[in-house]
Amino acid sequence: MRLFPFSAIVGQDLLKKGLLVNAVDPTIGGVLIRGEKGTGKTTAVRAFASILPVKETVSGCRFGCLRGVPPCLECRSREASGERLSYEERPVEVVDLPLNASEDRVVGSLDLEAALREGSKKFEMGVLGKANGNLLYIDEVNLLDDHVVDVLLDVAVSGRNVVMREGVTYSHPSRFLLVGTMNPEEGELRPQLLDRFGLCVEVSGEKEIALRKQIVDRVLSFEREEPEFLAEWDERDALLRDRLMSARRKLPSVRVSDDVLQAVVEVAAELGVAGHRGDITILKSAKALAAFKGIEIPDEECLADAFRMSLPHRLKEDPFEETATGRRRLDAVLSRFGAQRQGR
Repeated sequence: MRLFPFSAIVGQDLLKKGLLVNAVDPTIGGVLIRGEKGTGKTTAVRAFASILPVKETVSGCRFGCLRGVPPCLECRSREASGERLSYEERPVEVVDLPLNASEDRVVGSLDLEAALREGSKKFEMGVLGKANGNLLYIDEVNLLDDHVVDVLLDVAVSGRNVVMREGVTYSHPSRFLLVGTMNPEEGELRPQLLDRFGLCVEVSGEKEIALRKQIVDRVLSFEREEPEFLAEWDERDALLRDRLMSARRKLPSVRVSDDVLQAVVEVAAELGVAGHRGDITILKSAKALAAFKGIEIPDEECLADAFRMSLPHRLKEDPFEETATGRRRLDAVLSRFGAQRQGR
């Protein structure tokens, strides 16, 4: 099935940047997309997966072990028996997590009878096994059981799924791009879980008439499968894929000066951000944005975007103070931060 081109999405710049920086540096920890229904959240996620560069995986491995990453137990057994592992290129897929998924369905299950009777570890792969090397998409993540969300976020950070049942343990690699979407009108995530998402972006329907018209025009052209429309945006998506690959190669050479580091921690402290995940994510995001732009030092735009994606879900807002919400405080501090930087 043909997907709507990622490059053809109108507006939603911060959403697109949030997805792209996670593709450049997966250690950022995924992105949570908040917004009302009908704002193109799912369309953007599925279109994004189609522009991701292909991955190299071990041929015949059910976990899709990636080149350069410690392999699963089954691949190690194959190597121990003298087999030389071969690799093949595969496209990145979107793996959906159903809302009613149990923990066993997510992490996988062990056959305890076989373990006790034969001493063998028979493992039934779960969603986290299929997600390895792919994009794990959780629609309406705020409606998922908190415990399941917690497990997912733990694996997203560690890159490995460990299943323990009755003293029997099985583990396998599970490295994925995590994307969650939610409609705030249907309930919020607990602050502890919000903080575990690297980035958070808010989307809303376009209000400007010209942009709304452009959205409708592009959707209708796509649905009619107009050859000129498809050719133009397929070419732009291909260029974007090339930029992503270049950004991944450039990322190790991007540097952040000590004064920027100092300014970042000062802003986070002034805004009352608990813990240090926010500070680290800001710097990682700024570097990934710089790599995507092809520059070696993050500029003002990179830093401002990094702040706006890394902090909103980590701010403590006073629900009774209408004149100074967390986001307005963030904008005020960023304005001052920019002025200070320009004055140096």
